Amino acid sequence: MTYGCCGERSFLTKEEKIEMLKEYQENLQKEAKGVAERIKELEKNH
Repeated sequence: MTYGCCGERSFLTKEEKIEMLKEYQENLQKEAKGVAERIKELEKNH
């Protein structure tokens, strides 16, 4: 989520920042779900 190089914009609007954070939050939630599933799988095979 870095901006400012390679022709990308340096300044985002408030709406763009909110959308970016929401997308980041969704990705974190998916990652947490994947981790929980992996833990269950490992515990079942233990």
